[in-house]
Amino acid sequence: MSIDTQDIQAMRRSYERAELNEQTASENPFVQFATWFEEAQSANLLEPNAMVVATVDEFQMPDTRTVLLKGFDEKGFVFYTNYGSEKARQLDANPQAALQFLWLPLERQVKIRGRVEKVPTSESLAYFLSRPRGSQIGAWVSQQSQIISNKSLLLSQFEKIKAKFAEGEVPLPDFWGGYRIIPEVFEFWQGGKDRLHDRLQYSKNEHNDWLRQRLSP
Repeated sequence: MSIDTQDIQAMRRSYERAELNEQTASENPFVQFATWFEEAQSANLLEPNAMVVATVDEFQMPDTRTVLLKGFDEKGFVFYTNYGSEKARQLDANPQAALQFLWLPLERQVKIRGRVEKVPTSESLAYFLSRPRGSQIGAWVSQQSQIISNKSLLLSQFEKIKAKFAEGEVPLPDFWGGYRIIPEVFEFWQGGKDRLHDRLQYSKNEHNDWLRQRLSP
């Protein structure tokens, strides 16, 4: 396989859709995120709640994957997963993570860094019960991140679990639940003309208040 490098180098577009400035941006990063998230929803973007979660393993090797945001407020940003998964093992060993939202049609990105904690079981249960039944069964079936020989094993196990819980509600697996990223740093990025992008960073000062600063593109 051969790809012309010059073709890749020529791939570019000028970002001129909007600006991000100190006069219009909120002083509270959670409010600013909520505004942008609502605008991403209103723009009918595909999976506006998709976010990359970055962690590191025991060798300090970075790792990423895309998951779906399932809730946010001023306590943090929540997603759910198998507690035996690779990302869960990494978070248990080093409870810090970075999140990245990319809303290309709006020429926007948001980066969030912070510490991580598990959400209470009651919160995980409430979300689990809101999921479609097939997704509930799927959570029981998948030993996430483990090597399997073929997909037919998964499908066979799905049918077994489906029959096991044919009557009544599917219970919450004890190996499944949520993580909350508690932000320490936000960065909001709006594409700009001539690569003069707007970048506003929010970080906590010595009084635990949010300090907003502009970063050079």
